[in-house]
Amino acid sequence: MIVAAAAPDPLQHGWWLASRAAGAVALLLVTASTVLGLAMALRPAWARRHAPRLVTLHEQLSLSALGAIAVHGVTLLGDRWLRPGLAGIALPGAMSYRPLFTSLGVVAGWLLAVLGLSYYARGRIGVRRWRALHRLVLLAYALAVVHTLGAGTDAVSAWLRVPLLASIPLVLGLFALRVVRRDPPNRKGIPPMSPRPARPARRARAETAR
Repeated sequence: MIVAAAAPDPLQHGWWLASRAAGAVALLLVTASTVLGLAMALRPAWARRHAPRLVTLHEQLSLSALGAIAVHGVTLLGDRWLRPGLAGIALPGAMSYRPLFTSLGVVAGWLLAVLGLSYYARGRIGVRRWRALHRLVLLAYALAVVHTLGAGTDAVSAWLRVPLLASIPLVLGLFALRVVRRDPPNRKGIPPMSPRPARPARRARAETAR
């Protein structure tokens, strides 16, 4: 009598599947945020017209990406095969599974968290310094891509590999345009795509009276 082999239970790999899904979503959001940020930095006419909405969208994409990254790491804690532990998802080199590529993912995650949350501290660190620091987002994006290609089990799948590889020349092209069309220094330290602060009513009336 031949007994058919039982099919693997997907629920036994639920944490791993959840982490993979969250990682794919995180990479998509990081890519979208990076592309939008570079496009806004070029200051085309459509971006200037919709600057407040685009700034808000960019912020939402960044925060959503950080949330997906957190889910990507935390859900690995429940995986019975990997068993990374807190150190494995938080410290580079602490995970035994493909240590180089997982380390790059950890570094990318922390870098994106610091850069994303630094937006709310730009008043303290100075807008010019914040903008200079924010350029490291490209490094974080590159690390995330290498992490996905080297550690992700879905990297060999066309549905992930094709759009991922297609995003690389897009990001590089926008970055090259940004370098060529670098804006002159802003004396007031106002980011190019940030709404200008409204002038006080008294000052506005005084200038009108002149």
